[in-house]
Amino acid sequence: MTVTKKNKPIRVLVVGCGNMGTSHAQVYHESIDFEICGLVSRGTSKEKLNLLLGGEYPLFSDYAEALKSTAPDAVCISTYPDTHEVYAIMAMENGSHVFIEKPLADTIEGAERVAAASKRTGKKLVIGYILRYHPSWQQFIALSGQLGKPLVMRMNLNQQSHGYMWNVHRNLMKSMSPIVDCGVHYIDVMCQMVNSNPVQVHAIGARLTDDIPADNYNYGQLQIRFADGSVGWYEAGWGPMISETAFFIKDVIGPKGSVSIVAKEATKSGKSDSVASHTKTESLRFHHAQTDEDNEFVKEDTWIDLTDEPDHQELCKREQLFFLKAILEDIDLTSLTEDALNSLRIAFACDESVKTGKIVTLVK
Repeated sequence: MTVTKKNKPIRVLVVGCGNMGTSHAQVYHESIDFEICGLVSRGTSKEKLNLLLGGEYPLFSDYAEALKSTAPDAVCISTYPDTHEVYAIMAMENGSHVFIEKPLADTIEGAERVAAASKRTGKKLVIGYILRYHPSWQQFIALSGQLGKPLVMRMNLNQQSHGYMWNVHRNLMKSMSPIVDCGVHYIDVMCQMVNSNPVQVHAIGARLTDDIPADNYNYGQLQIRFADGSVGWYEAGWGPMISETAFFIKDVIGPKGSVSIVAKEATKSGKSDSVASHTKTESLRFHHAQTDEDNEFVKEDTWIDLTDEPDHQELCKREQLFFLKAILEDIDLTSLTEDALNSLRIAFACDESVKTGKIVTLVK
């Protein structure tokens, strides 16, 4: 995606300087179309990021103060989910466009309020569904359309997190479960594949450690039933006890065959809590189900080796190029926002199912 530079750079306030905040800040730092006007975090991560970027940016511990002081054109929010709603609405009411990491908020009501604020203020809202910018995942979704209906979708992302990443995951679980925080990505993929309304969800979960809040769980598995008869399955577990034997399963199966993401390098031992590995695809395997009179396959599996294989940092760059394009070209983001709300509604329904032990029926 290319964007023609217009006028002066977009002045952006970076809020949250951890993994994703650092990745987005590096894009802004290297771009002639953006200009960082401040780094915000409650702890010391802003100093570390500033040092990484050359030590040239104003630092803030208080978000409201930073907004007032810098009056940014845009705000990039990569904080924990329990701050997303308040921070996003404050930014838009302050006159700033918003790029925000998923999930949009820690409740569906909060997410709807953020979407309403974007509509009310006329400010752009781009949500960090990073897989939407990955050409291989786009192809994975497109190929699913050749498999017929119904579809069976199998996906997971178990993470044997330890060290720094276990600290990150424990902090996330103060307000969010793994199947909500990570699940929205893959639920969004499923919804794009089937283009059908979800009608029912059922999910289970287990609390495998006392290091997280008593009302949360660090392993979860969800199932979604769609109106067209398609079904989807997703599994997510976080923590040092999680097996990494099967942390990367991405399959879609239909009457005419199946398509699988095969990431041989990304699935090697020790990679399960590597953010860089989570978006790796490397190859797609297209299995053709047609058989002859002896029930032997008519066609061998097709291997699609992917030439455009952006790494995690390049994907962040593509996200920010879209954010820039949305601002400069006044792109209508209504449908993208509604898709994000839809995947979050489904994820929270799954969370409800875990906590109540009941099947949850969805009403569109």
